[in-house]
Amino acid sequence: MHERIVGAPASALAPLLDRLGGPDDVLWPAPAWEPMILDGPPVVGADGGHGPIRYRVVDAEPGRRIRFAFHSTPGITGHHEISLEPVADGRTRVRHVLDCRTEGAMRILGPLLLVPLHDAVLEDLLDDAELAATGSVTRPARWSAWVRMLRTVDLPAVRCVDVPDGAVLARRSLAEQSGRPGALVDAFAVPVWRGFPTDPQAWADATFRDLPGWVRAAFAVRQAVALLVGIDRGEREDFFATRERSGTEVLLGGDPGHLRFRASVLVADGAVTLTTVSAPSTAKGRAYLAVVRRVHPAVIRAMLRRAHRRAAQQGRIGLGVS
Repeated sequence: MHERIVGAPASALAPLLDRLGGPDDVLWPAPAWEPMILDGPPVVGADGGHGPIRYRVVDAEPGRRIRFAFHSTPGITGHHEISLEPVADGRTRVRHVLDCRTEGAMRILGPLLLVPLHDAVLEDLLDDAELAATGSVTRPARWSAWVRMLRTVDLPAVRCVDVPDGAVLARRSLAEQSGRPGALVDAFAVPVWRGFPTDPQAWADATFRDLPGWVRAAFAVRQAVALLVGIDRGEREDFFATRERSGTEVLLGGDPGHLRFRASVLVADGAVTLTTVSAPSTAKGRAYLAVVRRVHPAVIRAMLRRAHRRAAQQGRIGLGVS
């Protein structure tokens, strides 16, 4: 059970409870956590969940209480419930109760992984309830070291996808490079959670200007090797300079002598998609891309994961918690 006394009347919190799981939900702590999404208002029969945890509403009193029963989640049966209870002096007790049974592997994974994450997300939810109702949080919750470690690996998978139809700038670059042997073309996507930025330039900056440490090291090695083999070293800022943009897409790139590089960042259909189009201009360029394509997917996945994690962290920084 998690609960907190919030210094606001239940009438101030009731409308927030009735928006839980919807597009204007302010209680569930997104973007710090993968959002709760329901297929309708939180009334009996509404179905949804957060991430792999699935549940449906089985009992509800508008503005006061919602009970969810788990389903389709292997190893977990039972329910969880969130409620509002008026207390003295115009304050409200916000309470969440989890009552479930675990089976099989979940008996081990539950206490080790799910319970710490569950505790953290619920304390963050109580922070959001207090913030929304009163405008401040007296004592923001802080993640334990174990939760912070889990969060470094508990991120959505970066998916390899087709070049999106909506990536007009990327597709134009792709058409310009058609027929060139040895071209590198791929696209990877991560989901955009509620509360994430939707400006493609913000995602481009987060992806290309705040690189993971090992990617920065790899780029430094690339620069040293480029000097030895006689290809244009260039600068990272030149490679990733913004060349064009539309409302949902930006196109970055550079034209060193040995190849033509373009990267499209598209924010559409609930995802950020990074499309790379690179074609060699010389024999050295073909040899260079033959090596790069081996490590390119790992580099792009790492960059998108880092950008996604940074975007999620903004939800806690807003409460003064890093």
